[in-house]
Amino acid sequence: MKKIDHIGIAVKDLAVSNALFEKLLGVSPYKQEEVESEGVTTSFFKSDTSKIELLASTDENSVIAKFIEKKGEGMHHIAFEVDDIEQEIRRLKEEGFHVLNEIPKKGADNKLVVFLHPKSTNGVLIELCQNIKEL
Repeated sequence: MKKIDHIGIAVKDLAVSNALFEKLLGVSPYKQEEVESEGVTTSFFKSDTSKIELLASTDENSVIAKFIEKKGEGMHHIAFEVDDIEQEIRRLKEEGFHVLNEIPKKGADNKLVVFLHPKSTNGVLIELCQNIKEL
């Protein structure tokens, strides 16, 4: 793993949370996009080399909607950047981690993503992300 790519925060209202984080960080989001397959809209903030991803549900049955219903707004995941996501999946499975989706899927911010189950990572949902290479 190279570095922490971003911290994901589940929010109820993206507009309200965007305004809050704009005040907090002193910058506007550099990107907002919908990830239909996950039932979310995301906003990304960048401050120096750190990124924050706000995730708001667009579907009452999405993972984010269920997370907020159960735990309320707050930190949802920590994402680590990797060079070779398939190699990391194999390595982490061999180390005993529970991979939630063994086939990488397209996520926000031009990334391929997989998640590790919180039960195998001290209660924290971990995302592995790899930049999608342009052909």
